[in-house]
Amino acid sequence: MTNSSQTDPYLGRGGRGGGLRDSATRYALLPLRVFLGVTFIYAGLDKLTDSSFMSASGAGSIGEMMHGARDSSAIPALVDLALKSPAGFGYAIALGELAVGLGVLFGLLTRVAAVGGALISLSLWSTVSWATSPYYYGNDLIYLMAWLPLVLAGASYWSLDSLLAHRRRRSGGRNTL
Repeated sequence: MTNSSQTDPYLGRGGRGGGLRDSATRYALLPLRVFLGVTFIYAGLDKLTDSSFMSASGAGSIGEMMHGARDSSAIPALVDLALKSPAGFGYAIALGELAVGLGVLFGLLTRVAAVGGALISLSLWSTVSWATSPYYYGNDLIYLMAWLPLVLAGASYWSLDSLLAHRRRRSGGRNTL
């Protein structure tokens, strides 16, 4: 009689979990990392290259968007703070999105980058998207929830974090940077 776990493609050899199911579990967050990384890089670059966006007023400007969102925002004081320097706030958001996107895409300080992404998404949800009804039409809440698995788990595969951790283990814990 043969042991069926030895040939189970989902469990791998000898039922030790080295098969398809184990691989899928290991790489489950990779598509999320790629999507969020590319999306936030694109969003940051889009803002930085759109001259009308970085203006205090005018069509398509950050200032106009913030004025429009102020009265329906969950935190009007946050919008008022941004309105003190709309262009400065626009650059902060754009550079933050770019840093978060690069960090998550390359897996460098992934948990820190994911916290940054979650905070950006939370601030946008509580200001710009707050009045969206029904709530599931607003994308900022979905982005906020999408960041949470990366905050909790980080990036263990195909990441600079794992490469640096491997180097630290190999060198006996000495700093390799």
